[in-house]
Amino acid sequence: MFRLDKSLPLLAAALLATSALPAIAQDSPGAGTAITMAQPTWDTGWFHTEIYRQLLQELGYDVAPAITLDNPPFYQSVAMGDVTMWVDGWFPLHSTYEPIFSSGAEIVGAVAKGGALEGYLIDKAAADEFGITSLEDFKRDEVKAAFDRNGDGKADMVACPPGWGCEINIEHHMDAYELRDHINTIKAGYSASMADALAAYKGGEHILYYTWTPNWTANQLVPGKDVVWIEVPEVDLPDMSLADAATLEGVEGCINDPCKLGFPANDIVPVVNSEFLADNPAVGALLNEVAIPLEDIFAQNSAMNDGDTDIEAQAAAWIEENRAAVDGWLDAARAAAS
Repeated sequence: MFRLDKSLPLLAAALLATSALPAIAQDSPGAGTAITMAQPTWDTGWFHTEIYRQLLQELGYDVAPAITLDNPPFYQSVAMGDVTMWVDGWFPLHSTYEPIFSSGAEIVGAVAKGGALEGYLIDKAAADEFGITSLEDFKRDEVKAAFDRNGDGKADMVACPPGWGCEINIEHHMDAYELRDHINTIKAGYSASMADALAAYKGGEHILYYTWTPNWTANQLVPGKDVVWIEVPEVDLPDMSLADAATLEGVEGCINDPCKLGFPANDIVPVVNSEFLADNPAVGALLNEVAIPLEDIFAQNSAMNDGDTDIEAQAAAWIEENRAAVDGWLDAARAAAS
């Protein structure tokens, strides 16, 4: 007669548990691994930073809220491995930092390809009234007077805070186009400076400002309706190898087409520590899959500017609204780790 061995159920349970381990590991390839994410000092990048952070958490990685860093300390830190990554590299704008990070970090994937524009804008009423098409027009006395909000005899322009990549190009333009005696660059906190400019515009004053996309300004001051992109007199960049990319066709709201913006269009990209990337193929696969529509970043930036600052909730909602695409990205990451 067949006698049941009482140890068999225990053995079967053990085998089932063992067979489940690879599946668990594959579902959470980041289990037990910490990631230190950084985010930039410009808050328009915080939304997509939080989306990536939550996606990495879904892969099992331990990712605390991002730390805020200026460009130079981030690129130094990511090369050394003190910081794992950020998803706010702007290239070619940040190419000046490549000698700093290239020995220990690399670009992987793209948040948005080619859609990050930079340039100078003025209110449309001023463009129509004074016939302004270029920064060169700010050498005219009547134009300077129309944009002089502090009484120093120069046109006031919202520029970039010290340490931002755009500051380098703007400062170069001020010298290249001989505008130091004609334009006063406001280099305080960008969000506060732009909020002040927006209030001035709503009060009937003329405004001149630098901006980039994606940015909440494009929702509050719509190019082609409220404001227009103006051109530079001629393309003049610190790195003239990028000159061809500084004139673009089809820029909505530009004074001309093609539009001589004076800044090359940028890719917004993740920059990751290379050693970490080699040890975590799931992260590289995820970064190569993810893309976030600029329109969604515009919308969040505008909501944030209007007072909705719960970025964690906004990112979670975006992930759920795009769950079908997100699950595909996560599946690709898990497959890379198996």
